[in-house]
Amino acid sequence: MPTNCAAAGCATTYNKHINISFHRFPLDPKRRKEWVRLLRRKNFVPGKHTFLCSKHFEASCFDLTGQTRRLKMDAVPTIFDFCNHLKSMKLKSRNLLKKNNTCTPTGPSNLKSNISSQQVLLEHSYAFRNPMEAKKRIIKLEKEIASLRKKMKTCLQKERRATRRWIKATCLVKNLEANNILPKGTSEHILPTALSSLPLEDFKILEQEQQDKTLSIL
Repeated sequence: MPTNCAAAGCATTYNKHINISFHRFPLDPKRRKEWVRLLRRKNFVPGKHTFLCSKHFEASCFDLTGQTRRLKMDAVPTIFDFCNHLKSMKLKSRNLLKKNNTCTPTGPSNLKSNISSQQVLLEHSYAFRNPMEAKKRIIKLEKEIASLRKKMKTCLQKERRATRRWIKATCLVKNLEANNILPKGTSEHILPTALSSLPLEDFKILEQEQQDKTLSIL
């Protein structure tokens, strides 16, 4: 029987008089990993008796055809209040910081300096620890961006080549139909609907535009 919810900051506990259901983590490794990822709890590993309450699921995630409320096979938790949880964690950290500072005997100037530096670290814990680490990260991101741009350029080139092939093939089939070499209606059977419905003159214009683009690139 479930006792509480595993979501961070969720204080919901099991109560048979409240219309809130509890659901185990899925056994399927992929779905289980996705639930854990959405939970955003560091080093969290769900066990056999780990549950999430129904507050964290959209209404469309539930199968209400039976007597009990069950989750659908593709249901994932998407409703979380991370802001309040982070605020409470931040408040606890500040209280702990103040407690440590009052217990450590230091001079007035050193005490002020320690509090100031520790508060900066607390408020900006997302920052890099030193400039070299930031520089390495920037270099890594620039390389990733350059790689993605190269891949995008390759994809665009492939798309242009594929488009030219389709236009040439469509022109050929329609020309053969126009010259009665192929039976009428052949294009409707072997070409996609979007291409077969266009007149031959439009394809000739497209083909000429593609050739002009190729010459301008060269």
